[in-house]
Amino acid sequence: MFVERKVKNFINIDPLQTGGKLTEDAKRMLLEWGDGYSICDFCQGNLHKIKTPPIADFVEELARFLGCDIARITHGAREGKFIVMHSLAKNNGIVIVDSNAHYSTYVSAERAKLDVIEVDNTGYPEYKVIEERFEDAIREGRKKGDVVLAVLTYPDGNYGNLPDVKSVVDICHDKNIPVLLNCAYSIGRMEVNADKIGVDFVVGSGHKSMASSGPVGVLGMSEDFAKIVLRRSERFNDKEVEFLGCSVRGVPLMTLIASFDHVRERVKVWNEEVKKARWFIREFESLGFKLLGERPHKHDLLHFKTEKLYEISKKVKKGGYFLYNELKKRRIHGIKPGRTKSIKLSTYFVPKDDLKKVIQAFEEILDKYS
Repeated sequence: MFVERKVKNFINIDPLQTGGKLTEDAKRMLLEWGDGYSICDFCQGNLHKIKTPPIADFVEELARFLGCDIARITHGAREGKFIVMHSLAKNNGIVIVDSNAHYSTYVSAERAKLDVIEVDNTGYPEYKVIEERFEDAIREGRKKGDVVLAVLTYPDGNYGNLPDVKSVVDICHDKNIPVLLNCAYSIGRMEVNADKIGVDFVVGSGHKSMASSGPVGVLGMSEDFAKIVLRRSERFNDKEVEFLGCSVRGVPLMTLIASFDHVRERVKVWNEEVKKARWFIREFESLGFKLLGERPHKHDLLHFKTEKLYEISKKVKKGGYFLYNELKKRRIHGIKPGRTKSIKLSTYFVPKDDLKKVIQAFEEILDKYS
């Protein structure tokens, strides 16, 4: 049964999708490598050592791109986080996380049987991570158990805030605690070099930010932790235990490879994307909406408080779904159905002319229901 996407050729401002749109090369890969186990035909026991197709070369190039000693492919950023947490876990183990962390950070810790201590943010309206509070959290954690890892979200998926990584790294490394940077919305959009910023691990999302079909992610690490995270099975020496022997096979990996050259080039124009996002913020706020998150904003992921739309939703027949339906009529996709009190969107690689149409659409909707 063939199921057609109903939003084909719409203007797409969905934060989950703008960075994951496939390149033309990746679309061709979908057909070429779509058969099940198409990659496993070439495996001699180690997925990341396959030379044809050039997975081994890609993994080495990926490590350089991430500024890491070693890279691996995962089923998503969340799997990368879990792999690191599980490999470092101890009895009474604790992980320190920023309070803007994605839910999967907490679930990963829970699955690895680690307790979580949160670092506060500043609250409404900027919700900025208070970096110096990592020191307090570590002190609290060590009263309860063994702090094995700190996780910093860069940026968070709710407000698009980019915290000061170096200050967190300095605090944690001073206390011999490794740092994992969750870059699901940054690796593939902007330059992230683990060596330059000093983190021990980075995780990224191929389907969110690296123009590939998912689920697929990347994990980079320093050599210091490779023996722990990449430990091999005692019974099957070729197989890395934390990856259950193999990680991603097939289309997700091949589309990641196909888009890689494009991704390496597009991170070079990140500053232009930030300028465009700031332009959109000014125009959108002129309609009476308010940006949530840090100012000046440094990312394309935007979260707006939209009280005007919420007030309309309380009066119209379709309630909160009126906005989704009005945008759909105008061939705009990406705002979650039922959301009106606040909305999230992304301007990443959306042409400016299309963003002008988005602003015009919201203006028309406000006028219609005023």
